[in-house]
Amino acid sequence: MSRAETVTTAELQAELAAWYRKNRRSLPWREDPTPYHVWVSEIMLQQTRVEVVRDHYLRFIAALPDPAALAAAGEEQYLKLWEGLGYYSRVRSLHKAACRVMEVFGGRIPSGIAELRSLEGVGPYTAAAIASIAFGAETPAVDGNLLRIFARLTAYADNIRTPAAGKSAEAYYLQLMKASDQLAGGDCNQALMDLGACVCVPNARPKCAQCPFAAVCMAHLSGREEEYPREPGRKARRIEDRTVFVIQTDGRTLLHKRPARGLLAGMYELPNTAGHLAGTQAAAYVRSLGFEPVRMRGLGEAKHVFTHLEWHMTGYAVFVDEACTDTLQLPPDLLLADSAEIRDRYSIPSAFSYFTAYDNIKKPG
Repeated sequence: MSRAETVTTAELQAELAAWYRKNRRSLPWREDPTPYHVWVSEIMLQQTRVEVVRDHYLRFIAALPDPAALAAAGEEQYLKLWEGLGYYSRVRSLHKAACRVMEVFGGRIPSGIAELRSLEGVGPYTAAAIASIAFGAETPAVDGNLLRIFARLTAYADNIRTPAAGKSAEAYYLQLMKASDQLAGGDCNQALMDLGACVCVPNARPKCAQCPFAAVCMAHLSGREEEYPREPGRKARRIEDRTVFVIQTDGRTLLHKRPARGLLAGMYELPNTAGHLAGTQAAAYVRSLGFEPVRMRGLGEAKHVFTHLEWHMTGYAVFVDEACTDTLQLPPDLLLADSAEIRDRYSIPSAFSYFTAYDNIKKPG
């Protein structure tokens, strides 16, 4: 009889606990896991790598240390603090939720799953993560990492992205979590998160030699680790060509505020338009904004990937006639900002990072 047939759930938890004690990642939100810290970090970590989140988290918490400060913050402040993390709807939801925490829960983040789910932007996974890590609840926080581990451990043959698969994974992990007291609810979830991020990795061959579950993993034992998890093919991203303009005059750069709804809603951006414009077309676009180009040069090409969309961009640096700008009345969605204002006040999405690097736009003037 193989070990896979005789090992108990308590033994599995003990193996995971030993692995976690040795390999636990040191992350700032783990060192002081208040409900607010856990909540902010979990929202930041959605679709964003830990390495990117770490510094942004520290900056955000230093500026907005509690729900009251976040609820009182203006849009420009919290968007600027979020700059570089992308998916800006997350921080708008975070702000709305902070307002609800102040208005409905007296400034205290609730501990119950139902109450947490009532907060804007908090879904089943985030609610479970907050409840378990901040409040010690025994509830699995099933995300992509945990689904992938479950699929390989059990050789789950069906689509892992269905509600049925999620329920099966949740029941499996709840049994593991309750098997003994070596790993409390939050620690068990975080151990599994680390395992999925560092060992049972996506899009590559998992590091099975380092895995505490190797002796019982059905996919590993059959040599089919890379066949799991099984999920339907993803729809190809739509590709959109755009031309981006760094329009400058008198030490200032032109910014455009996007509409309140849709992609990158309400964000400041470098002016841009659909298509790859040639020189004469590009000059005509600049004139359509009310500026007379004096000198233009190409800035090369860049690409930015959104969830369902890719921007393939080309860009121009444009110096415009200062005499014309002195009397120009800009519409409400356009403004000229100096480098200090762009650095400290106006948040520009990372989609434009290739072009904002031009001419030290974000350095002090």
